[in-house]
Amino acid sequence: MKKTPQDLSNLLHGSGKLPEIAEKAELLNNLNRHVKQIIDGPATEHLKVANLRQGVLVIETSAAAWAARINFQKPKLLRQLQAETLPMLTAIEVKVNPGLALTNEKSTIGHKHLSTEAAQHIEALANHVEGSLGEKLKRLAALASRK
Repeated sequence: MKKTPQDLSNLLHGSGKLPEIAEKAELLNNLNRHVKQIIDGPATEHLKVANLRQGVLVIETSAAAWAARINFQKPKLLRQLQAETLPMLTAIEVKVNPGLALTNEKSTIGHKHLSTEAAQHIEALANHVEGSLGEKLKRLAALASRK
C-alpha cells in the first residue's frame, strides 16, 4: 500500500514542525536583508544573520576583523532594529564562522547560465503542466532571456 504524495504547500502550511521551521527560516532571511541594509560598507558581504533566540540576534561573520567592525556598529544596529522591526530585541551577539568565507567564495564563482535550448525544453514542459508548477517552470525558462 503506497501513500499518495502530498502537495508541498500542504506540508508547509499545515500543522507540525515543518511550518514552524519554514516560518523561522523566512524570518531569519528577512532579518538578514534588513541588517545588511543597516550596516555600512563592505562588512555586509561577510555577515549572515544566524539565529534569533530569546531576544538575542546572532550574527555570524567570516573573520574576526569583520566581527570587530560589526561590533562597533552594534549599538546603532540594536537601536534601529528595536525601533523598526524587533522591539523585543535585547542584545546582538557576533560570532566568527570561518566556513562562511567558503560559502561566499563558492557563491561568486561559476554561476551557471541557462542555455536557450534548455529554456525551450523547460518552456515546452511548462505548457503541459498546470498550476503553480507550470508557472514556476515558465519563470525558470524566462531566465535564459535575461543574459
